[in-house]
Amino acid sequence: MSIAHWSTVDTPIGPFTAIVAADGAVLASGWTDDIGQLTPVMSRSLMPTEFREKRDLGAVSIAIRRYHGGDLTAIDDVPVRQRSGEFLQHAWEVLRTVPAGKPVTYTEYAALSGRPAAVRAAASACARNAAALFVPCHRVFRIGGAMGGFRWGVDVKRWLLDHESPQRAAGLA
Repeated sequence: MSIAHWSTVDTPIGPFTAIVAADGAVLASGWTDDIGQLTPVMSRSLMPTEFREKRDLGAVSIAIRRYHGGDLTAIDDVPVRQRSGEFLQHAWEVLRTVPAGKPVTYTEYAALSGRPAAVRAAASACARNAAALFVPCHRVFRIGGAMGGFRWGVDVKRWLLDHESPQRAAGLA
């Protein structure tokens, strides 16, 4: 039997819930207070047999609060566990290297992932990402600057990109 813990943190853009394995790795996360919205995107092979609510998830809860409070690197070292095919696994790892304030297009993301012609596969990696924020799929947008889709809504994506903008960080926004 595997047990995962979950907790919801209030953020400036709404409730944010994370599901964490016993070893502290994020299995799923997003801007919701309903874990039922998180579990469908989790890999079946990682699905816990039991979910227990916990008031605080330690380092994960701290990282969520710090990130939303302005420490954009707070999420960088939080372990994440997702499973899928080789390309998606690699693409999710690549997403974790896209720095805050330097978003990329889907085309650039496909190239960074080693398959420049696989723009749709890169977009699929974003769509199938279970660990939003920690695997920052919000940092990918369409050519021409259009937001593109985001599971948690375009308004949330826009807030995140504005929150991470270099002008804001320099106090210019």
